[in-house]
Amino acid sequence: MSFLKQLKVQANALQNQQTAQLQNFEANAEATEWACQTVWKYLQDLALQLSVLTPDAPRFSLDGKTPWPAMKLADFRTDFRKKKLRDKDVYDYIAMGWDIVPKIGLPMGGAVSVNFPPDLERVQKRLAFGHVEHEQKNVRHPEKNTLQAICFEYVTKARGNVTVVADHDNAQLIFRLANADGFGVVTSTWAAPKVDHSLMDELAKMVVAQPNRFL
Repeated sequence: MSFLKQLKVQANALQNQQTAQLQNFEANAEATEWACQTVWKYLQDLALQLSVLTPDAPRFSLDGKTPWPAMKLADFRTDFRKKKLRDKDVYDYIAMGWDIVPKIGLPMGGAVSVNFPPDLERVQKRLAFGHVEHEQKNVRHPEKNTLQAICFEYVTKARGNVTVVADHDNAQLIFRLANADGFGVVTSTWAAPKVDHSLMDELAKMVVAQPNRFL
C-alpha cells in the first residue's frame, strides 16, 4: 500500500471517529434538553404553589447556638439562561430562588460573637450562603485594647435557591441547592434520562425540608 493510501485510510478512520463522536454529543444534547424542559416546567409550577403555601423553613442559626425565630419560605421565583452550543440555542442553567423570612412579623435584628478561627469561618460562610444583611464589629478589651471577639450583627432574612446547570456533552444535570436544610450548599449530579417528575418530587420535598431521597 502506498504512503498516500495509508494516509487516506488514517484520515477516513479519524473522520469516522469524529462523526461518531459528534452523533453521540448530539444525542446527549437532545436528552439533556428534554431533561431541562422537565426541570423548567416543574420548577415554574412548584414556585407558583409554594408562593401561596409559604411552607415552614428548617431551623436556622449562624453559629449553631443562637437560633433564629421560626421562619418560612416565601416569594418563589424562577429564571433560566440559554447559550449557544454547536450553533443551537440550549439551556445553560435553570434556577428557582426564594426568601427565608420570619413566620410571624418582620425580619428582626440579632447578633452572634465568635473568637476562634473555625467558628469565624463557619459564620462567614453561612452569612455568604444566605446573602444575610449584616455588619461586622471587633470587640476589644476596654483597657488593653486587645481583640476579644468578632461580633456579627445581622437581620433575620436570608435567601435560598436551586440552580440546575446543564452538561450537554455528558448528558448530565448538576443540581446545586443553597439553604434547603439550614445554612449550607449541597450538589448532586444526575444523568439526564433519570430526571423525571419522580426525581423532581424528591427535590421539591428537600426544598420544603421534608424527608426525601434526592441526594
